Amino acid sequence: MIKKLAIILITTLALTVNTNAGSDGELLLKKNDPSNVKDCFEGFNRATFAFNQALDGILFEPVAKAYRILPSPVRTGVGNSLNNLSHLVTIPNNILQGDFKQAGINTGRFVINTTVGILGIFDVATKMGFSEYVKEDYGQSLGTAGVGPGCYLVLPVLGPSTIRDTTGSIMNILGGDPWYNVSVKNDTRYFNEKDYYVSRGTDGVNFRAKNIESFDNLEENAIDFYASVKSLYLQDRKQKILNTKGVVDTMNDSDWEEIEDK
Repeated sequence: MIKKLAIILITTLALTVNTNAGSDGELLLKKNDPSNVKDCFEGFNRATFAFNQALDGILFEPVAKAYRILPSPVRTGVGNSLNNLSHLVTIPNNILQGDFKQAGINTGRFVINTTVGILGIFDVATKMGFSEYVKEDYGQSLGTAGVGPGCYLVLPVLGPSTIRDTTGSIMNILGGDPWYNVSVKNDTRYFNEKDYYVSRGTDGVNFRAKNIESFDNLEENAIDFYASVKSLYLQDRKQKILNTKGVVDTMNDSDWEEIEDK
């Protein structure tokens, strides 16, 4: 009962972010325009951003640099496996967005890569001719449904977000992420919460390792690094919600995984 009430409360919060939510394409484009996203908590956000930068310098960047010492095939296998796990969130969001064909394709990808690809280490599905994998999440589904992003928000450790995207992340914890349910909530004989948090931590290290030079260049050349990261994140989210690659320059990796500097 508490879980159901929490889901209703969070959904209501997301919907009240923009009372004019709708599915009209022009309105959707306008809502997700980075220039229209307010930085309501800028003082808090900048303080959190500074904290994250300090933590990154002490912990994440050194670990990411050590991770890059691993042979390329090992890192590729780890990335493939993490992508495979992300299907468990992408598939239900394909369904929520009404893209049943893509849900079927991604289900096929997941089954093939989990079995023949040995837990996703090898991307066999792509070699078999399956279409390129594109991640989806609950924040994107809310955006596709017409919910505006609300205020920009920087989360401790997790980094850039919005009220809508944070709501989407909470929905994972409330049952939207089967991997979280299997490992953390139910603590099955095969998986436990350690497996979940290791996978999430490795995903973060993998992301950071791909972007060491990109973020260094961005920080070096940006007049306001905080504003540059905010703009990059909001443009990327706009791109994903509109299912287009014409909004922001990023490497082709389905997430703002690798950032191409101009």
